[in-house]
Amino acid sequence: MAPLPSDEIVEVELNARERRAYDRLRALVRRVEPGARADFRDLLLLFPDLLMLLLRLLRDPRVARGDRLLALLVVGYVLSPIDLLPTFIFGPFGLLDDLLLVAAALSRLVNRVHPDVVRSHWSGQGDVLRIIQRASQWSERNITGRLRALFGG
Repeated sequence: MAPLPSDEIVEVELNARERRAYDRLRALVRRVEPGARADFRDLLLLFPDLLMLLLRLLRDPRVARGDRLLALLVVGYVLSPIDLLPTFIFGPFGLLDDLLLVAAALSRLVNRVHPDVVRSHWSGQGDVLRIIQRASQWSERNITGRLRALFGG
């Protein structure tokens, strides 16, 4: 399935019960007024928001089958007790491999799926496309770049 032109507007109807459940949970953690600035709670919610976005894109039939397979593999890795950086050993740094994989998968997906479809599944604060772009750039600069330098790549 070829990506849609980015200037085309796509109307999306979401499963209200599914959307309501996560959004209600999120609202308990982060009470926000329209136009309010992001704070530490938004940073804490970033990973669950990105993971929820990935799950919603996984279930969207407008996303190409290969891209949904990638999303399924990443969600499976995140939910798996087997990690490259186990949380019980590395503490919060053990989530880094999960976050990097989610960011990498979403980086690929946002370049292949219509922006309105991606935005329609976003529960977080701010513009999801900008957030994913910034997360990808951070990961490339701080993780991938350093690994390449370390291993002579």
